[in-house]
Amino acid sequence: MSAAVIMDIVGALLVVSGVAFFTAGTVGLIRFPDVNSRLHALTKADNLGLGLLLAGVAMLWGSWPIAGLLLLTWVLALLAASVSAHLLASLNNPALTSARTAERARHSSRDHSSQDHSAQGRGDSGHGTDR
Repeated sequence: MSAAVIMDIVGALLVVSGVAFFTAGTVGLIRFPDVNSRLHALTKADNLGLGLLLAGVAMLWGSWPIAGLLLLTWVLALLAASVSAHLLASLNNPALTSARTAERARHSSRDHSSQDHSAQGRGDSGHGTDR
């Protein structure tokens, strides 16, 4: 067997493995009971599936520039998946949501009180109309 045939076989196996991990992540999304389990299935299985799939495609193409572009695609997908999973998990956590809401309310009242004090110092209502 030549090197090109071996690379094609390994590339095809990587693509099939990636699709299998994507399928497992999709089944986890459908079957798992809560949001955190679903996020875990999606972020772990889909990121590994994407990595295997892109590695297989890179081997099938046999080009270093394309392999670099596919690697960059995978890294950006990893970053996007981790950020979105963290955001969705924090939205699902009531303790974090209520703490975040209280913090926003505290900042909002502080911003409004500083605007009121500056308006009183100028002798106007802060809306630009002097009476």
